[in-house]
Amino acid sequence: MNVIDLIQQHQGTAFSFEVLPPLKGTGIGRLFHTIDTLKEFNPAYINITNHRSEYVYKDLGNGTMQRLRIRRRPGTIAVAAAIQQHYDIHVVPHVLCSGYTREDTEYMLLDLQFLGLTDLLVLRGDKAKEDPAFRPTGDGYSHATELMGHINRFNEGYFVDGSPIQSPGTPFAYGAACYPEKHEEAPNPEADLEVLKQKADLGAQYAVTQLFYDNRKYFDFVERARQAGITIPIIPGIKPLAKLSQLTVVPKTFHCDLPQALTLELRKCKTDEEVKQAGIEWAVAQCRELIARGVPSIHFYTVSAVDSIRQIAAQIY
Repeated sequence: MNVIDLIQQHQGTAFSFEVLPPLKGTGIGRLFHTIDTLKEFNPAYINITNHRSEYVYKDLGNGTMQRLRIRRRPGTIAVAAAIQQHYDIHVVPHVLCSGYTREDTEYMLLDLQFLGLTDLLVLRGDKAKEDPAFRPTGDGYSHATELMGHINRFNEGYFVDGSPIQSPGTPFAYGAACYPEKHEEAPNPEADLEVLKQKADLGAQYAVTQLFYDNRKYFDFVERARQAGITIPIIPGIKPLAKLSQLTVVPKTFHCDLPQALTLELRKCKTDEEVKQAGIEWAVAQCRELIARGVPSIHFYTVSAVDSIRQIAAQIY
């Protein structure tokens, strides 16, 4: 069973959501609380994000600083295995170019395969904070399409150096990301669609969108994708607004527009609680329209929005 099987077998629009591995040393209790809050809505699958290492500076106490590279959220593979074992819910770990060499990727695939976790979301990932533009780590990959090629060769029974895998395991299935309002680095929407077409041609079975707040942009994007020969399911990604600061932060961070009607409602809000309620109402309306138009699944981004998503899901599922 993989994501495509799960959403195709689901009656109506499936429900799924994304979680972050816990910060280093904080335990898994809060993450399990998120799942406990949302599991009543019968999620078809849960995505587990992955995060590259980053530089931090340690004061050595003698007037000098030491630059260290650390991972603040380790454990994507372990968290995925723990969720699947604890809840018996299908999990989809993220696999990134960002922060990984080709050898790192190969060992991650081996570990995932040993654990029976063979459904992936394949992403380039974000650039390092200290870099002006994305650059691969060591001999790592610059684009998700390159990473997909690696996974395809692994599925065919070959390591990255070309040597054969003596005992090939269950092949990986994977999805990809897409951007209704264009990836920030794409020169134009047409070029962005060409990349999505490449991902589908390489074997991506579905695509999950970046968050958006204007359904017209999602529907227009799907129509243009179909005209470009992209036939895979395109799953809308939803994240309800929950804080006053998000009125400016979300468009800048995720490179998406807020519709004027939503902006006007948010500007009336005086507190985060008022924004949260407005965000819930907007997301419910979005989801109802998406469901009425027959989307195969809706994927929710949970960061700082778990309670909002619970309230939304209670109204639409």
